[in-house]
Amino acid sequence: MELQGIHLLLSYRCTDECDHCFLWGSPQAKGTMTLEQIRGVLHQAKELGTVETIYFEGGEPFLFYPILVQGLREAAALGFGRGIVSNCYWATTVEDAMEWLRPIARIGVDDLSLSSDLFHGEAMMTQAARNGIEAAERLGLPDSVLAIEAPEGCAAYEHDKGAPISGGAVRFRGRAVANLTKGVPRRPWSQFTECPDENFYDPGRVHVDAFGHVHLCQGVLMGNLWQQPLAEMVASYDPASHPIMGPLAEGGPVALVQRYGLPHEEATIDACHLCYMARDALRSRFPEYLGPPTVYGEL
Repeated sequence: MELQGIHLLLSYRCTDECDHCFLWGSPQAKGTMTLEQIRGVLHQAKELGTVETIYFEGGEPFLFYPILVQGLREAAALGFGRGIVSNCYWATTVEDAMEWLRPIARIGVDDLSLSSDLFHGEAMMTQAARNGIEAAERLGLPDSVLAIEAPEGCAAYEHDKGAPISGGAVRFRGRAVANLTKGVPRRPWSQFTECPDENFYDPGRVHVDAFGHVHLCQGVLMGNLWQQPLAEMVASYDPASHPIMGPLAEGGPVALVQRYGLPHEEATIDACHLCYMARDALRSRFPEYLGPPTVYGEL
């Protein structure tokens, strides 16, 4: 396993409660990183020697703006590439957006990903996103737009396995399973014999939250960074011995259901849908590997 990217879930808290959110982000969500915790992750990533990029995301990282900026500053000092993912709530005007982004431009980032779709506003390109993009371009920041389409027809779409999702269809995990499944076409559950998104044998990036959880996929944990050093965790990672990753790597969500004899619907929307429901059913059995509760809707 050669870890190249770490995505810091700076907070589970968010200004919105989008129906498609993997993490059940909301204004009520708990769990926010401190600067001390960020420093700990950054230094462990540096010691590992393979990590190239640190992303700051959430939830909504701009809710904790001074911590975000200082975290970027310290990541830059350690030589990491840097990225941010934001819903752009702060870009009320172009002028205001420039004030938010000016300190970030002084530090420099390699990617500023701004969410804009019908889950974040009344148009695929919201006015806040337009303001944020224009401000970023004026300041010379590399910007991009994350857009997720409302579920209509088939939920599947093509992208490179293991790459960050930057657009396309809803992935049916998290709040999407509770709010967006009605009326979406389904396929026989037995078809989902692989994960279309992640390479569990050699994941290139992980997410780390304020509780120390290291997520291989949101809600599937490799371990806890506050309890085991990252280098040790990476060196000992063996998907075959992981009670969740083992069957997923071997035969996708179908293998996970079969391994534990789980009840299931005869048809589901996609692999994520079947996987999420299976994982949710297994949480009480494997709490150290499936969590935290907020990622499964327990706020």
